[in-house]
Amino acid sequence: MTELFRKAVEATEKLPASLQDEIARTMLAMAEWDDTVAELSPEEEASLAESLAEAERGEFASDEEVSALWAKHGL
Repeated sequence: MTELFRKAVEATEKLPASLQDEIARTMLAMAEWDDTVAELSPEEEASLAESLAEAERGEFASDEEVSALWAKHGL
């Protein structure tokens, strides 16, 4: 165990049990995370390619479009 990890564990020992459990679940999920590249469907690949092309052309949402989207979702 690294020194930093040991300090993090010691720090969490002072927290309420419910928060310790939440941190533990997060740590376990991260330890089991498979960092292999996900396979994209043909539709996802096409959407990603179009998004990258739009970004390369400088086509981004305006401030007004972003504000309208946030308002639509109550943000």
